[in-house]
Amino acid sequence: MHGQDPCDARVETNNSDDGWLDECLDVLRQAHIQLTDGLSDSEIEAIEAEFALTFSPDHRSLLAAAVPLGESWLNWHERERDKVAYALGWPADGALFDVSNNAFWPLSWGSRPDDEGAALDIASKRMAQVPTLVPLYGHRYMPAAPAPTSSPVFSVHQTDVIYYGANLLSYLRCEFLHEPWTVAVADVKVRIPFWSDLAEGAKDAYL
Repeated sequence: MHGQDPCDARVETNNSDDGWLDECLDVLRQAHIQLTDGLSDSEIEAIEAEFALTFSPDHRSLLAAAVPLGESWLNWHERERDKVAYALGWPADGALFDVSNNAFWPLSWGSRPDDEGAALDIASKRMAQVPTLVPLYGHRYMPAAPAPTSSPVFSVHQTDVIYYGANLLSYLRCEFLHEPWTVAVADVKVRIPFWSDLAEGAKDAYL
C-alpha cells in the first residue's frame, strides 16, 4: 500500500487572486519543468467537450497559464486521445481491478452477486457515478468541476488512494520540491465523495 506516503501540515488556501498560481509556476520552474504556452479558452472548451470532463477552477487556471511538459505530464496541446483516455480511465479501472481481485465491495453497493460478471457490471455502473478525477501528473489527480477551488490532489493506485496535497500548490511543493510534510485530514478544506473516503481510510462498510 502506498498509503504511508510522505507529506506535514503546511497548507495554503488558494485565494481568488493569482498569487497562489504564480507560486505554482515558480515551483515548476524551480523543478526545471518545461512550461509551454497556456491553453486558450477555446482550447480548454474543446478538450472538455472531446473528453466529457470539466476542469476544476485551479486545474483550469494552471493550464491556462502554462502547460507543463515532460515525463508523466499529458500534453494537452496535442490532445493525445489514447493517452488521455487511458489516464482518465485509470481511477475507475483500478477500483474495478480490486473488485475482481481484492474483494473490494462498498456496502452502499448492496449485496455482491456471486456471478463475477454481474458484480463487475454493478461496479462499473457505480463507478460511473462517482466524481470524475482528471489526470494532473502521473497517477496524481485533481477532481473535475464542480469541485471548487482549493480542492485536494489525490494519488491513486487502484483503491489505494491518498491525499498528496491539500490543494494544488501544496501538492506541487511536495512532489517537486520534496518538502517533508504530510497531508493531515484536517488540512483538507474540500472533501470529494468516494475519493476522500478512500483517502481517509474508510473501509468498505463505510463507503
